[in-house]
Amino acid sequence: MPATPRGSEITGKTVVSEEHGKKFGTVNDISFVGDTGELMNLLVTDTTQHLDDEQLQSDKKGRNIIPFSAVRSVGDFVIVSEDDIL
Repeated sequence: MPATPRGSEITGKTVVSEEHGKKFGTVNDISFVGDTGELMNLLVTDTTQHLDDEQLQSDKKGRNIIPFSAVRSVGDFVIVSEDDIL
């Protein structure tokens, strides 16, 4: 990914897998390092069965956590690598 997107550009977008085009859910929020602004995780809600089956870690609010390192691109969708989240 050429440049790190702003958090506001990511929230509300649908998360889709790079490998199979599976819809995983919607980015509800992001977590980041306050000092540097480095994006750490996507917090995903409205999850589909594809993501629910993976039993990913979730936060206190029940949102699934996808590491930002799994993000391949951000456009109309947030494209993530399944290999990096599973």
